[in-house]
Order: sequence, then C-alpha cells, then structure tokens
Amino acid sequence: MEKRHIATRFALTLVAVAVLLPLLLTAVYSLCAPSEIKEYMGTRGNYNQDQFMEIKLAPKQFSLSQFYKILVEDEAVLRLFCNSALYTVLVLLGQAVVIPAMAYALSRFRFPGRDALFFGIIMLMLLPFQVTMVPNVLTLKKLGLMNTIWAVILPNCFTPFYIFLLRQYMLGLPKEILEAGEIDGAGTFRCFFHIVLPVCKPIIGCAVALSFADCWNMVEQPLTYLAQNADKMPLSVMFNQFSASPTGTEFAGATLYILPALFVYLYFQKDILDGIQLSELK
Repeated sequence: MEKRHIATRFALTLVAVAVLLPLLLTAVYSLCAPSEIKEYMGTRGNYNQDQFMEIKLAPKQFSLSQFYKILVEDEAVLRLFCNSALYTVLVLLGQAVVIPAMAYALSRFRFPGRDALFFGIIMLMLLPFQVTMVPNVLTLKKLGLMNTIWAVILPNCFTPFYIFLLRQYMLGLPKEILEAGEIDGAGTFRCFFHIVLPVCKPIIGCAVALSFADCWNMVEQPLTYLAQNADKMPLSVMFNQFSASPTGTEFAGATLYILPALFVYLYFQKDILDGIQLSELK
C-alpha cells in the first residue's frame, strides 16, 4: 500500500508540475525587459529544430518595466482590466441577491409550477450558450440593453448551474434546524439569513469561486452583446489582440490577468473542496 501511495503522489506531482509550469514561466517572463521579450516572441512559429523556441528559465536582467508600461504609460490594458473587474463584481453581487433566494425557495417551499420551474432551470443549464444566444439577443434588443454593460451583467445574474448547485445542497439540510428556528419565532426571512446562509457557507464559497472564474474568463457574451462597443470589452476578449504582434508586455499583461483568479482560488480552496463533496452531486 505504501508503494502505491508513493507512485500515486509521484504521478500527481508530475501532473501538478505540468499544470503549474506555464504559470511560473509567465511570471518569470513578466520580469524581463520589453526588448528581451520582443526578441523572444519573434521566434514564435518557427518549426526548424535548430531554431525552435527555447524555454527561458530566467531573464537576462530583472526588470519591472513591463508592468510600468501597461500600468502607467499605456492605459489600454489597465482599462480593459477594470472592465473585467467591473463585470465580475456586478455579476457576483447580482448572483448574491438572486441565486441563494431562488435556491432556498425551490428547496424549501411547495408552490404551483415549482417542479416545472426547476425543470426549466435544468434544461437551461444543459443548453450551450450558442443555443440561447439568439433569444437573449432578441430580448436584450427589445429592452434596449444591447451594447451596454447590462447586456453582459443581467443574464449572468441568473446562471442556472449555481441555482441547481445551491438547491441540491439545501435539500440536504436537516429540517430540524429550520423547525427549531420557527419554534423560536424566526420567520422565513430570518431563517434564511441567520440559519440557511451560514450553514451553506461552503457551497456558497464554492459557487463564488467558480462564478468568478466564469465571469473573469467570459468571451462569447461580450463578443455577442458588445459587438458595437469595443471600449466596454473585458480583458479576456481583447488580450489576444495585444499579443498578436510582439510589444514586449505580453507576459506582464498575462500575469496581471491571472493573479485575481489565482488569489480567489487560493482563498476559496477549502470551500470548493467541501462544497463539491457535500453537495451530493453524483
């Protein structure tokens, strides 16, 4: 058994190194001078084995000039970064208002159409964005929201997957807890805010981390809903355009883009593991 554990840990270590190596190299390259990165990026697309793009393990000279250029001299990357942050924060706030309350209602109360509503949520969860894109565009256009930030924010506030995730978790809550609260005089709203939400902290943390990754990396929604408003695009959409031709700041921009998602994952790591394990999803 001990040898099997050693082999498993060794295999997982190799997988972890393969996954983390690009992140580490991106951080290292972000500390290179822009001129060095321009020269290095010029070797892309060369399949000659004698001139194949090498892996740099350290910069020739450590420099923060890449970060200075994108944060101070050129405001384009910073503006797009702020757009991404704005969308992510507003979507998460909208989901915090809508999703726990809807999941609580679907798991706790019986009302006409509840099962049909939950079935619709499951169907929307299974359908890809390409299928729902046209109805969304027609609805947003009718409401006059196309090419505004709300066209990206409002549809994402009702993400079906997180409603399903929280609802499944709440179904497993002991009824005795809520009944005890009701006996003590707690009403529906008080039970929800003071009993259900604190108990659901692991699954809510899991949903926040996963939703942050979805919002931070979204591409299709901005491209569809903001087609005529390029100034409102997030960094996730425009980043490829900045890296199309070498500017010497590609890796600093990539590092800046990666850091928020990395910090959020590290902060909610325990909640992600606990939430998925306790949600009873099979």
